[in-house]
Parts: sequence; structure tokens; C-alpha cells
Amino acid sequence: MRIISGNFRGKKIQAPADLPVRPTTDFAKSALFSMLENQFDLRKVSVLDLYSGTGNLSYEFFSRGANSISCVDLHPGCTKFIRQTFEKLNAPRTIDIHKGHAFEFLENTGNTFDIIVADPPFEITPAEQLIEIIDRRSLLKPDGVFILEHHSSKDYSQLNGYLSTRKYGIVNFTFFKF
Repeated sequence: MRIISGNFRGKKIQAPADLPVRPTTDFAKSALFSMLENQFDLRKVSVLDLYSGTGNLSYEFFSRGANSISCVDLHPGCTKFIRQTFEKLNAPRTIDIHKGHAFEFLENTGNTFDIIVADPPFEITPAEQLIEIIDRRSLLKPDGVFILEHHSSKDYSQLNGYLSTRKYGIVNFTFFKF
């Protein structure tokens, strides 16, 4: 895995092989950030990365200057790796790393975000529950977006707040706004 743009462009990050993750490909990540850079000044955004895994997307936001980043993952090895990696990057901005379940974090956070991204395991994509909580708790700032990464066999176009879906191989990014 590598950071594809920003201050840490080209930096390679090697995650431990024993983490239960599926990092977003460079191809899909590049396309996603190209879209986001057309909608947001990434130096001013607050980001919530649910099911962070290796922290792949969070490092990309960090490299591009995101104002604040919160990472949430249930696996202790993942949160440990993310913390260590941000320390190696000398992260000066606000980076919050939470070990816990995404639903519990969403129910208890007092923050709102410009961008919420979720990359849950493909076999248990809880799209409906995530959308319900994010919408009910008004966790997106005005003009904020929720991005769900999921397997291309799934269709979430009938869900509340649906904007669009972009396909990159077997990976889809579906965008929601509430």
C-alpha cells in the first residue's frame, strides 16, 4: 500500500500480514480522491473513517492536509497499526483513533464531519444501519457526504440519501447526502 498524493506522496506502508483487511486499491483510491478534490478543499475537512482497517484512506486524507481525522476499527491490531503509522508520519494534526464498533461510535460521538467513509467487510456491509444512524444523528455537516465502499454485486440506489455509485473493478463507492 502506498500514499498516492499530497505531502507523503509515494510513501509505502507495509501492514502486518495478520490483519483481517482488504486495503482499497490504488486505482480505486485515486479515483475516489479525484472526485473528492473536486467537491472539497481537503485541507479544511473533518473526516470519519469507519472500519479503518490499515488506515489506508486516512493516510491519504492526512497526506492531503485534512483538518481532522477520526479512525474507528474493532480489531486491536488495526488500531495499533494505525496509531504507529501516524506516529511515524509525525502527525501534527488532530488524529483520533478509536478501538470499537462503528455503530457505538456513531451513536456516541458529539462531532459532525464533512466526509464519512465506511469500508466494512464485504460480507457484512451494514449500509442500512449506518445510513440510519448518520442521518438520525445529523453527523454530516452541511454539504457533507457519506461514502460507502462495497462489493460491486450490491446495489444501494434505493436507500435514503442516495446520490451516485462509481464502480472500480469489484469495488463500488456509493455516495449519500442527508
